[in-house]
Amino acid sequence: MSSSQNNSNVARYFDTMDYGPAPESDTDARQWLARHAEGFGHFIDGRFTATSAGAHFETAEPATGQRLARIAQGSAQDVDAAVAAARAAKPGWLALGGHGRARHLYALARMVQRHARLLAVVEALDNGKPIRETRDLDVPLVARHFYHHAGWAQLQEREFADQVPLGVVGQIIPWNFPLLMLAWKIAPALALGNTVVLKPAEFTPLSALLFAELAAQAGLPAGVLNVVTGDGATGAALVAHEGVDKIAFTGSTDVGRLIREATAGSGKSLTLELGGKSPFIVFDDADIDAAVEGVVDAIWFNQGQVCCAGSRLLLQEGIAADFIERLKRRMQSLRVGSPMDKAIDMGSLIDPTQLERVRALVATGVREGASCFQAPGALPPGGSFFAPTLLTNVHPASTVATEEIFGPVLVTMTFRTPDEAVALANNTRYGLAASVWSETIGLALGIAPQLQAGVVWVNATNLFDAGVGFGGYRESGYGREGGREGCYEYMKPRAWAERKPRTAAMTAVAAAATQAANEAPGEAPKAQARLPAIDRTAKLFVGGKQVRPDGELSHPVFAANGQRIGEVGTGNRKDIRNAVAAARSAAGWSSATPHRRAQALYYLAENLSARADEFAARIASLTGLAARAAQAEVDASVGRLFAYGAWADKYEGTVHVPPLRGVALATVEAMGVVGVVCPDEAPLLSFVSLFAPLMAMGNRTVIVPSEKHPLIATDFYQVLETSDLPAGVINLVTGPAASLAQTLAEHDDVDALWAFGAKELSRNAERLSAGNLKRTLVDHGLATDWHDAACAEGALFLRHATQVKNIWIPYGE
Repeated sequence: MSSSQNNSNVARYFDTMDYGPAPESDTDARQWLARHAEGFGHFIDGRFTATSAGAHFETAEPATGQRLARIAQGSAQDVDAAVAAARAAKPGWLALGGHGRARHLYALARMVQRHARLLAVVEALDNGKPIRETRDLDVPLVARHFYHHAGWAQLQEREFADQVPLGVVGQIIPWNFPLLMLAWKIAPALALGNTVVLKPAEFTPLSALLFAELAAQAGLPAGVLNVVTGDGATGAALVAHEGVDKIAFTGSTDVGRLIREATAGSGKSLTLELGGKSPFIVFDDADIDAAVEGVVDAIWFNQGQVCCAGSRLLLQEGIAADFIERLKRRMQSLRVGSPMDKAIDMGSLIDPTQLERVRALVATGVREGASCFQAPGALPPGGSFFAPTLLTNVHPASTVATEEIFGPVLVTMTFRTPDEAVALANNTRYGLAASVWSETIGLALGIAPQLQAGVVWVNATNLFDAGVGFGGYRESGYGREGGREGCYEYMKPRAWAERKPRTAAMTAVAAAATQAANEAPGEAPKAQARLPAIDRTAKLFVGGKQVRPDGELSHPVFAANGQRIGEVGTGNRKDIRNAVAAARSAAGWSSATPHRRAQALYYLAENLSARADEFAARIASLTGLAARAAQAEVDASVGRLFAYGAWADKYEGTVHVPPLRGVALATVEAMGVVGVVCPDEAPLLSFVSLFAPLMAMGNRTVIVPSEKHPLIATDFYQVLETSDLPAGVINLVTGPAASLAQTLAEHDDVDALWAFGAKELSRNAERLSAGNLKRTLVDHGLATDWHDAACAEGALFLRHATQVKNIWIPYGE
């Protein structure tokens, strides 16, 4: 070829910017699949085992529709074998200690790096995503998770000295990030002393099976990690298994609800990372070209099959037309093709059913008035390909604006003011992630705390790191994965692990409290010589006022000797609704300064202390406790109010430093409106121990006091009235615990529910909370020693009183 011809070709390439194919070799991956041509078994107790029922199914390459592998269909017997192997391996794994487990996790990280190319190719074949994403994003982050959690294993005995592992953890992962979700879940679980049974998605089991095989070769002890493949029935068997101590699930919100209902009352810990409909907010002072690139990463990364995909583009009116024009121009350069081509931007959707769902939702959007623009260019033949799609003229209430599409489809709306942007962004039942774009950092950081989402990216999107927690609000689930906050999801307080069933234990706890009080030096306090035979009927306390119950009913309260000593109002559903509305209207408490909340708690303690004798006499009369023990309960209650007054301005977030130029601010935010159902034991101390951490963290509460001893709480509202507490922060509704707890659990405007009492109460609280997936804290009928600060005070309650929001702030050019 002449020099002039060569120069001409080079010039043509620069003029056209055409891409040629750049295929990645899949030879090693095909050879690995060939070694398992007869079919994969489950990976149980360190080796591949045949499925008990002999059932198999076939998986296909999303990009071609061709057969990829033969996979074992797990049965309940297979799950039982895997759980048995995990339970048998647990003592030895725990006995290794933090350093021993750290060495194994370090080996797993190195193993991932040694086999990075094989893992990346298998993932691209199995999932349909571009090899560039699996190679440059997924696999490096997988290794990062094992490195990071090797560090937590090493530090566990010092940093989490008061915590113990949960035990056997069942983990169910989705098909959109099969290998990465595996790492997110098993790295912290193994690091902190648990053993695992993993159920990968039916569509994408291969990288989990490959990882398990390589992990065994790297020396991971048999039974520590087990993989059982199969469909939803296999997952259901894992969820239902009595030998599983925790379920960690990532997937759809609908399935998350079913799991919440199935595990209710079982005592299993549960974390759910579910769907999303994340807003991508662009203000008129944003760097528009950078924001356009951000949109590309937000919605067309992994074909839009991302739970936190920025699928709702919210544009300030002044830039909307220009932004859409630039975005359409950028869409025309996006390339859809074979996942093994290193030069493409988008691969295939997971399978034909998902393809049809995306098509149907886009068609619905058009019928409802949206305008559809799709990137031009032919799609590859075969497979489940769908073009990058933009829907404009979308109404906030339309189907495509409210439903998670889980495909490469972006919907756009406009706003005029920051307040309107926040309102539109929060107009969703989800709350997983959000992006805010503005060159005015004060504006961006002012908007971020107002967004109801667990992760907020400022002038960025889809940033992840093992050291930064990830998880959602509302129907995007609860719990966090990554960082210190994610570690707590795989442990429980040592004091809680030692609790006994309430019926047998409470007599011993009460006897011990009485004995300790009676042995204390000093003169015993004198109880009131006589209480009036009938007290005035105690009302409810709603919105800062004493109010009569809606049903105008009351019921008697009896002393320990059987004497009728008073009556209280019998609350109903309407009273709960009124109390929730009052609590919701007191939203200013959540934005009050921590110092203000601390002062309120100290003032409550001061006023309770001034009436200590009166409360001690009431406790002694109602419960039959000795006078000294009753006084000890009051003193402990005053001390607990002081403790949470101290915590109010000290339980704070932190600054994560991920491996990029920037920081992630982990801020703690109030849950919102929290329902509380109090137990009968230690009626004053348990009542204070439950509302005080919630109040300290800025929550507003609707409290059902002890059903047996409600006069303690109705006496306390006189303390509330004299303590300068804003109306609606604490609301009291007396009555039957079971029915009022049911109303709180079913109420969609209640954000969380704490229920302590009978085992059935816990089961119903968890089961009925599945409607809006409110976060619960229950005791499963186990007795809490309310006098023991290790069991009844501190970080556990503060963690449940808050949710963590991570705000990512890149900096520099």
